[in-house]
Amino acid sequence: MPSRKDQPAKAPTDSGNFVSEWFGHRVYPVVAATSKSLKDQQTGRCPFLSEATGKTQSCIKPENAKGICTVSSVSNRLRQDWLVCPYRGLDHPLVDDVARRLFGVRAELGVTVVPGPTLADPARRAKFAHNVASGQAGVVYLQSKLGGEISIAPTDRSPELSFDFTLVEVRHEAGSYRLGRYGILEVQTMDYHGSYKAAVNNLTDALRLHGAHFHTELVKNPRWLSEKMEGPNIANVFKRTFYQMMLKFQIGADVDCGGCVLALPQSVWDSWQRHLGRPDLISRGDGTFALVEPGKTLAERIAAWIYIFDIEVSTKPTPNPIILKRIIATDADAVAHYALKVAPQAAVTGTGSADRVLASISRRLLTWWPELQVPRKTTG
Repeated sequence: MPSRKDQPAKAPTDSGNFVSEWFGHRVYPVVAATSKSLKDQQTGRCPFLSEATGKTQSCIKPENAKGICTVSSVSNRLRQDWLVCPYRGLDHPLVDDVARRLFGVRAELGVTVVPGPTLADPARRAKFAHNVASGQAGVVYLQSKLGGEISIAPTDRSPELSFDFTLVEVRHEAGSYRLGRYGILEVQTMDYHGSYKAAVNNLTDALRLHGAHFHTELVKNPRWLSEKMEGPNIANVFKRTFYQMMLKFQIGADVDCGGCVLALPQSVWDSWQRHLGRPDLISRGDGTFALVEPGKTLAERIAAWIYIFDIEVSTKPTPNPIILKRIIATDADAVAHYALKVAPQAAVTGTGSADRVLASISRRLLTWWPELQVPRKTTG
């Protein structure tokens, strides 16, 4: 537990893992010290769920991770935010851009995107309906805490599958409202080794002890944010995500689906480069890029997109806005090609890779059998 006896810490070195946003507001490497951030932290309010629903919503994470939105780590050899809560991705510019892209909304048209449960409010439903009838694009989305996940039941030849965010068009035709195509948005979070418990306890105790001076004390004691914080489980997340990504990209190509967007924090995209063979992206001339198999082209209707985003690091505005860094058109075949062919090929053809494997085997076995002959290097 933090104490007033703690001496101001030296500026932290660029290593270690730190809670970087707590209840939606920046606490590392800078601290957003505003009345708004203090109130949200004192009341346990989630600004992202609250903004989406129009009602005050508390953080829904378990006690050991309460309030943690992002964690700052240097696992890619530079300090970056890693998303650990999917609701941090509830950012209007991001979701609006996804809706426009999946449903082909022209730039000059307005778009209204709302979570499904808000339609239970007669006033908000009437406003949404009015916007759609007036010519705007209308999109409703569903998510686990916002109307529930949509899932596909398993069959004897396919697994059960659920979507992070399911979007659907609402159209106004001949005086009636009807559903159009649906779309899929997956926001990739990161698993961390260990527990956030110690850091959460530090923050909770410091907030209780220091009250209005909480942010001032936090600036002096950044180590509260890093106690017993371990690093991201990068390989596990890629393995867990890859198969799901292939399935959802294929579903996105269905005629009734507007497509699938996989939204990746910049940190996750950087960490996945070695799992994808560090592919070259091709500029499409319109500000977007393409990830395709060599010698192939994308289909005329692009159904799979990867959005790379980051979170601004500043004290104002708070919460910090999400920034779109890169939008990549792709398909399941291209991703599979790089993950299952290029990356494995690079692993086995790297300089001296076979020698390193044999050397490791030899060191192990010679411990038990010193006379064992080490194989000679194969040539030709």
